[in-house]
Amino acid sequence: MVSIRARPEDLKREFRALSSAQPILVRAPGRVNLIGEHTDYNDGFVLPAAIPFHAYVAAAPRADRRLRLFARKYSEQVEFDLENLPDKPQGHWSDYVVGVTRAGKDQGKIFAGADLLVDGDVPEGAGLASSAALEVAVCRALLEVSAEALEPLAIARLCQRAENEFVGARCGIMDQFVSVYGKKDRALLLDCRFLRYQYLPLPEHVRLVICNTKVRHRLAGGEYNRRREECEAAAHFFSERKSGVTALRDVSMEDFHAHAAELPLVLRNRALHVVSENARTMEASEALARQDLDRFGQLMAASHASLRDNFEVSCKELDLLVELAADLDGVYGSRLTGGGFGGCTIHLVNRAFLGQFQERVAEGYERATGRAPEIFVCTAADGVGLWS
Repeated sequence: MVSIRARPEDLKREFRALSSAQPILVRAPGRVNLIGEHTDYNDGFVLPAAIPFHAYVAAAPRADRRLRLFARKYSEQVEFDLENLPDKPQGHWSDYVVGVTRAGKDQGKIFAGADLLVDGDVPEGAGLASSAALEVAVCRALLEVSAEALEPLAIARLCQRAENEFVGARCGIMDQFVSVYGKKDRALLLDCRFLRYQYLPLPEHVRLVICNTKVRHRLAGGEYNRRREECEAAAHFFSERKSGVTALRDVSMEDFHAHAAELPLVLRNRALHVVSENARTMEASEALARQDLDRFGQLMAASHASLRDNFEVSCKELDLLVELAADLDGVYGSRLTGGGFGGCTIHLVNRAFLGQFQERVAEGYERATGRAPEIFVCTAADGVGLWS
């Protein structure tokens, strides 16, 4: 959901007009992924950061067992019986709320009836985890009004399950994890198998610049899930040739080259991306730790090329934004971010060159496509929390 940036006093006032109760406010961030794309559901490594675009939820308990939802952006209201929730998605924004509620019930959480006003400024369909932000904000709000508790990791897992099992997008845990665990001015290196993580400082002079192609995607339908199926098929192939392989994370470059010729071309390319991307992500984290931004940028470029050529999830607009930024002063690295098929690119830019970057990229993109890109300049943000 995208709206004018919400203010807590506005949400409280609108909520009281709808419910007459005094709400608690929760916000959860979206994320940008610096490197490590399509590796999370392969038990691999990712390096995202939470960003200061959020899903917001104002919530108060009800005396009955009803869940009443208001969407500020759409001026819509829907209502559900907590004892008789839908058992399949409707293709509606409320699917994320229902999915979280069902997943909580499956884990024995007794969510109270509640009124929820939801809003957000994470661009939808842009690869910035708007759905995960909404899921995490809703989960935390329902826990608060129900006097229930979950550990942070359990919140991330519950929200991932809602998206996998109810909404139908077979995403890994990265988006929900960083929406919970994000930290100001830090990137987060996450091992998606063991859920071990490490914070890495982002240099003070560097800004995360996100460029939105305004090409929308819907990951729940088709291509994203197909990529996951292809990765699983490739992992099965390697498991028959090497013991201990349960996901592509377990395949080294040496393993890949030893057996790649036996794979069908599509599966070979998908496996090559994941295996090489895991190696790139680990090297990139080491480069960031020693503040070697030139090497980090080279690895971002290699990641984009692999996503374009091997994983085939780029598009001409994403490629254009990366090409426009490639020769600009102050740009350390560029690549697509998120699931692909449209959405956004991420660029690491020296803050002294932001004006030139924005002018040159916007001008070149609009000249080539007839559309002006959205350009967001930000730093890393904290994860989910109460808001006042």
